Amino acid sequence: MTIRLAQTNDLTAIMTVLDAAREIMRSDGNTDQWINGYPNTTVIQTDIENKNGFVVEEDTRIIAYFAFIPSPEPTYAQIYNGAWLDDTLPYHVIHRIGSTPDSHGVFKAIMDWCFSRDPNIRIDTHEDNHIMQHCITSYGFTYCGIIYLQSGDERLAYQKILL
Repeated sequence: MTIRLAQTNDLTAIMTVLDAAREIMRSDGNTDQWINGYPNTTVIQTDIENKNGFVVEEDTRIIAYFAFIPSPEPTYAQIYNGAWLDDTLPYHVIHRIGSTPDSHGVFKAIMDWCFSRDPNIRIDTHEDNHIMQHCITSYGFTYCGIIYLQSGDERLAYQKILL
C-alpha cells in the first residue's frame, strides 16, 4: 500500500471509496453517521486544497481515503465525561477514513503512516460505528470522552501519544 496526497483528479475515485465505506457502515447497523450526503465533494475538495486529504493506493488503485489535519480541532476544545491524555501538546486529527470492502490492513497502514509524522493523534467516531471503534482500540488508542461536532452530534473521542 502507498499513501500519498490526494489530488483533485482523484475526486471521483475518492467519492466511490467513501460511498462504499458508507455502505459498510449501513450493513453493520450504523445508520446515523455520514448522512445527508456527508462527506460530499466540497468537503473532500477542501481537504485536498488544504493538503490534508490523503489516498491509499494498492496496485495504483485508490482503496481508501482519510484526512490528516493539524491541531487545533475546534470540536475538541471541550471534552465531556473524560479528559484528553494530554491537552498541551500539538496533535493531528484523523477524519473521514473510508475504504473499499475488499481492502484489508488499511487502518493499520494509515495509523502507521500518521504516527510516523506525529506522535500525538486524536480521532473520534460515532457510537454506532463498532467497526471503527474496534480498529481504534485495537491500535492502542485510549477512550477519552465525548465531543460534539458543530452540528451538535455526539462522538466518542480517543487519543494515542507515542512519547
